[in-house]
Amino acid sequence: MTNKAIINTDKAPKAIGTYSQAVKVNNTVYLSGQIPLDPETMELVSGDFAAQTHQVFKNLKAVCEAADGSLADIVKLNIFLTDLSNFATVSEVMAEYFVEPYPARAAIGVKELPKGSVVEADGVMVI
Repeated sequence: MTNKAIINTDKAPKAIGTYSQAVKVNNTVYLSGQIPLDPETMELVSGDFAAQTHQVFKNLKAVCEAADGSLADIVKLNIFLTDLSNFATVSEVMAEYFVEPYPARAAIGVKELPKGSVVEADGVMVI
């Protein structure tokens, strides 16, 4: 029997479309993409690419915690970038939020992201 739960927290941005922040099925949590929105204002954070990437990971962390997990429980991480030259910065920022063993990861170059964001990340967490 499948045990499905919708994960929601006000510590991360509200869904801006027809999706949930995360869905937990048994011990697996599917995390929706997070862009660098401030959860209080629902506006993109100001600052450089690194500041925006920090906000993405803060948002993912909040959703992980709402599902009774942590970033360390992420087994697969997808990072979407509008400019792949920012890949090194993503790795630097990611090192502040993750420790070895790191999750499997993909970095994907895309033309554009919601609300004009330059970075988005989603993932799968097993708790």
